[in-house]
Amino acid sequence: MSPPPRPDPAAGPVWITGASSGIGRAVAEQLRDRGCTVAVTARDADALAELAATPGRNGGRIVAYPGDVTDAGRMADIVAAIEDELGPLALAILNAGVYIPVAADAPLTVAPFETTFAVNLNGTVNALVPVLNLMRPRRRGHIVIVASVAGYAGLPTSAAYGATKAGLINLAESLKFDLDNLGIRIQLVCPGFVDTPATKNNPFPMPHLMQVDDAAAALVEGLASDAFEITFPRRFTRQLKLLRMLPYGLYFRLVARSTGWDKRGR
Repeated sequence: MSPPPRPDPAAGPVWITGASSGIGRAVAEQLRDRGCTVAVTARDADALAELAATPGRNGGRIVAYPGDVTDAGRMADIVAAIEDELGPLALAILNAGVYIPVAADAPLTVAPFETTFAVNLNGTVNALVPVLNLMRPRRRGHIVIVASVAGYAGLPTSAAYGATKAGLINLAESLKFDLDNLGIRIQLVCPGFVDTPATKNNPFPMPHLMQVDDAAAALVEGLASDAFEITFPRRFTRQLKLLRMLPYGLYFRLVARSTGWDKRGR
């Protein structure tokens, strides 16, 4: 008999961080409608309450656990509460993140770097640690780390954001060696451009821009695959992977031309 498609509602609850809007919210809704019990976390308690109150299908439900991923203690408390109230976690999707554009042709400050690192990188670790410490003795579980194609190589305005996403890519790659031996599954998600509030003010063309529900569907579909990396839209992400293999001189010229950065300031 073939194994059930992942994620399996009977396996246990799902936890999603950064679930009040964007991809996180859409993934929560889609998993709920597949019959999963989904615990959702974000700073916006009102948005989470609204999400949890929306009826689902197939017996699925959403349960709100508000919290800020930069608070390591709160993340540990949430994980403990989920396990106590909903059962052992089967899947954790660590999705919380912020995008603060940074351009060096204007005065720089430390603040956008500090905020971005605290949420995207340290916030992921704050959620990861309590989840992994519970999954390890059980020798089962599924962890998903949401990074971005901005972590593949440098892009305009992404000095802070891209640095954190590159760190998350390396984090997931490094953990995979140990987690494979422990029977814990880890996947990396690298979306391209998705139409969310975070991308509304990008000052350059965004090729292959995806609607958020389509991006969420691609992520959910990827959970059932054996692939380490879930990336979409694939045509665009393949192009970026090829670009990062080029010599730097050619890479910078092509990206500057395609984004209009070669005309900036002229």
